[in-house]
Amino acid sequence: MSSQLSHNKDQPRIRKSLSDSSPTSSTATTKSLRHERLSRLSSSGSSDVSNDTTTNHAESYFSRRENRLSARKKAEEETANNDYKKMYEKALATNQRLKSRLETSKQELVMIQEQLQRAQKGRKGECGSNMLETEKKESWSLKKKISDMEEQVKVKADLKMENQRLKDENGALIRVITKLSK
Repeated sequence: MSSQLSHNKDQPRIRKSLSDSSPTSSTATTKSLRHERLSRLSSSGSSDVSNDTTTNHAESYFSRRENRLSARKKAEEETANNDYKKMYEKALATNQRLKSRLETSKQELVMIQEQLQRAQKGRKGECGSNMLETEKKESWSLKKKISDMEEQVKVKADLKMENQRLKDENGALIRVITKLSK
């Protein structure tokens, strides 16, 4: 036993973690490390029955350890894959929802524009005063909707510019306060 200890002390120990090696070579690396350990155990000089039981014990220990490590690694990979899958599915659902909202908005805009064009052109075949009044009302209401939408777009743009200006001012004030506090 003392010869084995002195033998181990003379040689530097080099350990490789499983994360340092690639997944394909990890089993080969662990098998080669196990083989080296077993060969060190068998080269201790005695070849009696106790050496065989030690070798069998060592082999079973290393195989159990190898199984535990591979099971843990598989579990971690599955957990990571599930997390990425959940994030992907969530992003995909959000994209689909936004696409459908955009599509409905486009369809609504097209319908409103068509109604406006019909109201502006007027129906040449029908000359009734009731039809002219309803067309004028439709035209007026559609123009009002369009002008409201344009106004909302302008207000949004103004708010964005105001927000950016306030952010810039806030940054400048923070810089002034930090200079004054120094």
